[in-house]
Order: sequence, then C-alpha cells, then structure tokens
Amino acid sequence: MAKKEYAFYPGCSSQLKASASNYLTSVNSMCRTLDIRLTEIPDWNCCGASIAYAEGGELPRHALNARNFALAEKHLPGQDIVATCAACWLGARESKERLNASSELLRDTNEALAAAGLHYKAEVEVRHMVEVLIEDFGYEELKKPVVKPLEGLKFAGYVGCQTNRPFGIDGESFENPKYLDRMVETLGGEPVESYDQKVTCCGGALAFSEPEKSQKQIRNIVESAYDHGAEMIVTPCPLCQANVEIYQAEINRKQGTKFSMPVLYYSQLMTVAYGGGMKDAGLDGQLIRAGKLEEIAKKA
Repeated sequence: MAKKEYAFYPGCSSQLKASASNYLTSVNSMCRTLDIRLTEIPDWNCCGASIAYAEGGELPRHALNARNFALAEKHLPGQDIVATCAACWLGARESKERLNASSELLRDTNEALAAAGLHYKAEVEVRHMVEVLIEDFGYEELKKPVVKPLEGLKFAGYVGCQTNRPFGIDGESFENPKYLDRMVETLGGEPVESYDQKVTCCGGALAFSEPEKSQKQIRNIVESAYDHGAEMIVTPCPLCQANVEIYQAEINRKQGTKFSMPVLYYSQLMTVAYGGGMKDAGLDGQLIRAGKLEEIAKKA
C-alpha cells in the first residue's frame, strides 16, 4: 500500500501528449520516489477555467468542477483531490467554496448533475500538489531521497499569481511566498531569494488579445531572473511555464534581447535530485533546454 493516496485531476494541459505533458511525466517520477499513489478521477472533465472569460455564467463553471468532485466522491471515496495545474486548482477551490457557502447554488448544481446520475455531497477536499508535498510530507521528508543534489545551480522561484491569491499555500506570505525557495534549498540548489517578480502575473490571459502587454510582463519576469543571477526559473504553474518559456523567442525577435532562460517545474527538479534521468524528469520536452540540470540528470 502506498504511503499516501489521492484522487488525481491532471487537467487538460498536463494530460498525456498535451502542452504540459512533461510536467505529468516528472510528477509521476517524483511520486514513485515518494511512494505517492495518484489515481486519476474516472471520466474527469475540463475544469472550465476559460468559461468565465467567455461569459458562460456561474452555474456551468461550478457544475463542471462539481462533476469532477462527485466522480471522485463516488469512485475514490475519502481521498483528497490533487491537481497539478494552478488554474485547475484555483477554479476548483473557488467552486468548492462557493458551493459550500450557498445552499441555492449547491441545489442548482446537483440538479444539473442529476441528469448524469451524479450528486455532489460536499465532502471532498481540493489541493494543489505543492500543498500535498509541503503539508503531508514536509521539507525534511522531501530531502531524504536526494541523491543528486542540485549544487551550484541558482533558481528564481516564480510562483505566479494563481497559486498565490486568493488562496495561496497555507502559512505563506502573499507578497513574498518562500516555499519554492525552500524546496530549492531542500534539493541542494541555491534559491535567488531577492527575486522581485515571484508573484507577478505572466499575462497568460492576455497572450492572444493583448500580446504586447503580456510580453512586457514576461520580459520583466525573465530580465529580473537574469539580473538576480539565476540560471533557471522554477514554477508550479503550467500556464506560467508555457508563457515565460515560449515567448522569449518572440521578445528576442521584436526587442533585440537575447533571452534563453530555462523555465522548469518543481517536480522536474525533484525528479533529477532524486536520481532520475532526463526522460524521467521530462527535460527532453523543454523548448529552452536546461543544460546544467541535464548534466546532473546524466550523472550515474
């Protein structure tokens, strides 16, 4: 029996062959080391993160999340739902709080779910994988499996906005959350604690509608990492990872910069530090290759 078991919600971006599939690869590798069993929620659906932007209404958005909750309660009773995607976690947490606070919304949602033979009992908890690592394991426990310390590597911990407000990680400051810095230290790396862009929005929602504003945000995030001596950025958010990595080339083309800053997931760092290779950590899925981390991953 696994040390810890959870109902897993991969989300659209982190599932197999999606844009953040290397995130899923590294999470699975990390979980094997930590003896965590993630059981995918059967027949899960999109969390509806973009419905709010499309003015789809409150009930459809919360009903989508409640369907996932109800499926978890039915098939994986007693297990917390764990999401790796910041947007999925944020949307699901909001839905849970809104449904718990409004008997009318809960009634209307369950009326919609009844058409599919489901009922949400409001029993399940919704957590981000980072919460699980910090709260259920703790930094000292996360340090024990380290066999390839990330010595000599400097990381800028880019939390972004969705895992920071309004919920955040328990006990962390909204203005200066330290958990990525502490995770880097736990793995033997050096965090850039003075990094001043750690909770800045990456402009993800503006990438297509107002690309100049989004790219200004990204430039600030990357430039600050360079200015503070970081060699890589580490994040818990698939949208932040994609935006900050992908658009560096576009910013270089338009603005004459020479950015080439790798943007990684905390789970990739953990997988390498725990002895995993490049494929185990999904490093072969990076657009901007993390050469120095790859060197550690290749060590026997």
